[in-house]
Amino acid sequence: MSDHPVAPVAAHEPPYYAVVFTSVYTEEDKGYAETAERMEELVRDVPGYLGMDHAHTPGGLSITVGYFRDLAAVEAWRSDPEHRTAQKQGRAQWYEAYTLHVARVERSNAFRRPRD
Repeated sequence: MSDHPVAPVAAHEPPYYAVVFTSVYTEEDKGYAETAERMEELVRDVPGYLGMDHAHTPGGLSITVGYFRDLAAVEAWRSDPEHRTAQKQGRAQWYEAYTLHVARVERSNAFRRPRD
């Protein structure tokens, strides 16, 4: 995946939606990094896309949370033809297991330590 700044996505005015994708990879990663990078480029063009956070545990669990203004934006991303192709390839090749949760965010706030 591409490099991300070490900072969470900014808080947004609710309501909005969080799409939580939690996965465990297979040993087969050929083409994954390139596809993940392309998906990150592609999702930025979805009207209503707000940002994305990534985290990986030492044990191999990967969590990606995408934030979207409304369900129309979530659906636009879900049904994008290039994204659908990547989803099929993920099930066939890259993922041992995954879960997907779509949640409505009712409250959102943020903290950033002031810099001297």
